[in-house]
Amino acid sequence: MKSFNIQPLDRSMQDAIQQKIDNLNKPKGSLGRLEELAMQICLVQRTLSPSLAHPCHLLLGGDHGIEREGVSVSPREVTWQQMINFTRGGGGVNMFCRQHGFHLRIVDVGVDYDFSAVSGIIDRKIARGTKNFLYEPAMSVEEFDKAIEVGAGLVDDCVEEGCRVLCIGEMGIGNTSPSSIWMSLFGDIPLEDCIGAGAGLDAPGIRHKYEVLSQAVSRFTASSFSEEGALDILRYFGGFEMIATIGAMLRGAEQRLVVLVDGFIMTACALGAIRLYPAAREYMIFTHCGDESGHRRMLNLVDGRPLLSLGLRLGEGTGALCAFPIIDSAVRMMNEMNNFDNAKITKYF
Repeated sequence: MKSFNIQPLDRSMQDAIQQKIDNLNKPKGSLGRLEELAMQICLVQRTLSPSLAHPCHLLLGGDHGIEREGVSVSPREVTWQQMINFTRGGGGVNMFCRQHGFHLRIVDVGVDYDFSAVSGIIDRKIARGTKNFLYEPAMSVEEFDKAIEVGAGLVDDCVEEGCRVLCIGEMGIGNTSPSSIWMSLFGDIPLEDCIGAGAGLDAPGIRHKYEVLSQAVSRFTASSFSEEGALDILRYFGGFEMIATIGAMLRGAEQRLVVLVDGFIMTACALGAIRLYPAAREYMIFTHCGDESGHRRMLNLVDGRPLLSLGLRLGEGTGALCAFPIIDSAVRMMNEMNNFDNAKITKYF
């Protein structure tokens, strides 16, 4: 796997940042989480005047072999149909990117469809979907490494354009299944507590999903893979779009970007990235707690305090995009709010 040089945040500026925050013309601490966000972003960017220039959103698509086992209410073809819909501007992710000024990149990392006649989709296809992890690893070592490199390369493209804030979303029917397994294995949580409705399974459907995933995990833990640690867990169960997301998150941290983390699936990817490089956590903002069962518990595994709780479970990165104005407000506070001296207001604390 490609290595990353991710440094813990340099906190030598922390006192200066806090002094600037406390000297803004407001009661000390009165802007709450905005002040915490401002501190984090200033530390990430090593500046007293942070910027969210050229925000970029990566929408990564991939299909999953485990979908063949009926673990999702949505059929596989919805992945490619939605990808094409995104090129026409008709998805939730399109709307929110337009609203908040994000440059959207739609990327095929492993969709089971030929997009050669479709414009607007970046071709980074590794294969037409992963293998079925009920019977074998979802991907080979070579495919895993390529997916990591694809995600990292996409971030480099964004940075070349001046990007300072990165958002990532996914499109892949069945990807709550690997997310649930990662949560269970990395968090030492019973698998049954990690499985939810996904795109809309009923109670019998959830039970079937649990039985399939439980069998897959049993086969994995009975094999030699269980001795190899995080990399094998990620490779055995992950989707191409999910591993590429991990590569993007790690490269984003290496490039000192603010990395916005969306819902259940993206939090699972963040969990994987943090297991590989713990320092990556400091560059992440966990934007919302979604409606998928277990998301709150998975956020606790990464000490993620979500900004929003709106019952969202669309994916695509839409929850992170919805939270962006709050993050923007934190940056504007640092750059546009007056201080006590300039405003000629008595500092009373």
